Amino acid sequence: MTQTSEKLDTPRTAGGNAVARKLIPYGGYYANRIPDHDPELTETGAGTPMGEYMRRFWHPVCMSLELTDTPRFLKILGEELVAFRDGSGRVGVLHAHCVHRGASLEYGAIQERGIKCCYHGMVFDVDGACLHVPFPKGEEKEAEKYACSIRQGAYKAFERNGLVFAYMGPPDEEPPFPEWEADFTVLPGDELVPYSNFQHCNWLQVQDNAADNFHPTALHAARNVVGGNYQGTTFDEVGAASMEVAPDMQFIPVHQGRGLACAGARRVDKDKLFLRVQHQVLPNLSLHAYTSEDGSEKKLFSRFHIIRWTVPVDDENSKMIGWRVMGPGIDTRGVGDKSMVGYETIDFLEGQVAMRRPERFGKYKLEDLPPIPPNHRERHDYKAAQYAPGDYEAIISQRPIAVHALENPTKFDAGLFAFRKMLREAVRGTNVSSEARGFADWLRAVSGEPNSFCSGNVFAIPEAATVEQEVANRRRLAREVVAILNESDSLKGAARAKFVRDRFEALEQSFRA
Repeated sequence: MTQTSEKLDTPRTAGGNAVARKLIPYGGYYANRIPDHDPELTETGAGTPMGEYMRRFWHPVCMSLELTDTPRFLKILGEELVAFRDGSGRVGVLHAHCVHRGASLEYGAIQERGIKCCYHGMVFDVDGACLHVPFPKGEEKEAEKYACSIRQGAYKAFERNGLVFAYMGPPDEEPPFPEWEADFTVLPGDELVPYSNFQHCNWLQVQDNAADNFHPTALHAARNVVGGNYQGTTFDEVGAASMEVAPDMQFIPVHQGRGLACAGARRVDKDKLFLRVQHQVLPNLSLHAYTSEDGSEKKLFSRFHIIRWTVPVDDENSKMIGWRVMGPGIDTRGVGDKSMVGYETIDFLEGQVAMRRPERFGKYKLEDLPPIPPNHRERHDYKAAQYAPGDYEAIISQRPIAVHALENPTKFDAGLFAFRKMLREAVRGTNVSSEARGFADWLRAVSGEPNSFCSGNVFAIPEAATVEQEVANRRRLAREVVAILNESDSLKGAARAKFVRDRFEALEQSFRA
């Protein structure tokens, strides 16, 4: 990228000569006042700009395994909710506090149809309708009249591949559920394995990390592990040494500003270039190509390996929730471990989640998992985290809500700042394509099955004779790969895959001419 920090979407520190104050030796005193966070992008409660925007999209709110014989208390977008599966198999997501007198339905009894409040016995259906009021015998008409006068707050919900999705916006603005490439392009023999990882910080810094394709070169590099305290990372334990090479990044808005293609080119060896495209989608979805690529074999148009939403719990907590695609179609090296993917666990990158060494749980039950400490410095593994921090530590240590006005970005931060800019344009309605109504109309136009730019590729492109030409080749490859993916956007399934692979082959040949 040639973009400079002055062009990036970041608020400037208010008052005084900020640059001069930062350059004074031992000048901490002149930088000890912490500005406010950026409420437009970070706050997601009801009535806030980002909160209202997010409520116009479907979000996963919990895993299916969290719905047991008792209700599951949740907090999503600052709202206290209760999720349950009733006796008929229907999923309900209701406001937690009973509309009658405010007792929490987390203590309610799940019925064959709906849920019964523990306090006075009101029964509510999954759509919020009151099904039963326990008035005395002989007062049935009065009970029926009362039942018709109240309704519990409810959100439409459904289950898909082990996740529970809910729509928390106005019912008359409900968008289609986005079936990315018709069920997320899972090849025969592969499957979507659900997981959910809690994060003790604002949602945006978690989402920022997904667009930050440069941090693996430092955070996940074995050479930075202190005193032999080795962090098992994606790239050193199951991936390629090339992932420790700083990537040449190109960040390209796609789908009329509804998403961002983050294309990173790395040289595997003198004969091969690894080009990985991650796809960030407004407001909080990220689609990731194969995380364990070693680049040893040529590979064109490999697809999803991680599908992940960053869902706000409240303004200072969030969770990464989505699917890992498991199986031989995507995991060509066979290094994934399905048994390690689930509730507060993941099968790669120690330090990705709050609970380290998840293998100690083995086959677990939800209620057997230890609680997550509210203060990360009180964790039993805090010292280990200091020796070898992971994404979790880097993300939450930015403060509960990162202060954007204190950031000093470089050009390799351009992806996350571009995504923030796209979010701001969507929230403000300055890009009609990405505002909620425009996004929903687009989904309807593509029959709810949009194409993704996510792909992993290993090209047989020899190293250039000069550094300057090598840099030019990497950047050209990234830009032309995204351009080809954009050209293919009107095609579907096998026809699109053939078009893309044929064009990628021709592109590869052009570097040898």
